Amino acid sequence: MNKILTSRLAEVEIKAVGAEVISFKKLEDGCEYIWNGDPTYWTGHSPILFPIVCAVNNGEIKIDGNSYKMGNHGFVRHDEFELIEESETLAVYRHTYNETTLAIYPYKFNLYITYTLHANKLEINYKVENVDDKDIFFQLGTHPAFNCPIDDQGQIQDYYLEFEQAETLERLFMNKSNLLISGKSETMLKDHNILPLSHEMFHEGALVFRNVNSQQIALKSKQSAKSVVLSYENFPNLGIWQFKDAPFICIEPWHGIADEDTFTGELQDKEMMVRLSPGDRFKSSLSIEIN
Repeated sequence: MNKILTSRLAEVEIKAVGAEVISFKKLEDGCEYIWNGDPTYWTGHSPILFPIVCAVNNGEIKIDGNSYKMGNHGFVRHDEFELIEESETLAVYRHTYNETTLAIYPYKFNLYITYTLHANKLEINYKVENVDDKDIFFQLGTHPAFNCPIDDQGQIQDYYLEFEQAETLERLFMNKSNLLISGKSETMLKDHNILPLSHEMFHEGALVFRNVNSQQIALKSKQSAKSVVLSYENFPNLGIWQFKDAPFICIEPWHGIADEDTFTGELQDKEMMVRLSPGDRFKSSLSIEIN
């Protein structure tokens, strides 16, 4: 059963599969900010990415010399989470390792997702616990999709991303055949904080950026007062994606990145891996404010 969070200003709906937010709307006017998952374009809404972000070479990871099949963005987005604590404005979900996960990712972990709704802001806290007797390795990412245009008014050319501070951002291109980092790059921003949006900029795939300095990004329009503001911690990389001229934009803070197309090593040697000792915890956070 889906969980509904309600404040005086907004309502959030979360489904147990993937602990995924599928709706975030303002109560005043009913305006919906999260993509509806129309299968014509993309069935997702805001999946959680674990234990990898993006794609791995040959669709498999290697751990201690053994190979395990691993789909893009990992497996927890397809799994049902347990709702372990709840109130009108709070939902805490847990995903615990099991025999099925151990067969494809031989590490023992707990993944907690805590949603707290304050007025028009949804705070999301992520926590990974190592409950194994050895080090575990993983990546963690977010993938929220926002309606663009937000209120069905205007077009994507009216929208832009506003970074918290001036950035110099180098776009990393992915191979279309396997979604791995190709080695090709392009400067998208040069000491500036405004990135105008268009359908055409996604025709060669997602925008992927390493080591973004800003910890806040806003989706804004020149024609509408409605906006979305994302604030995050412990997510150094960023993906921005749209599927084939679809009316949504994904703004994806990541602690991780796709494999380079030449990488054939062990999971622990991948770029931007978290190494967690037995008993330790990894924490990160994301807040989404709708205006």
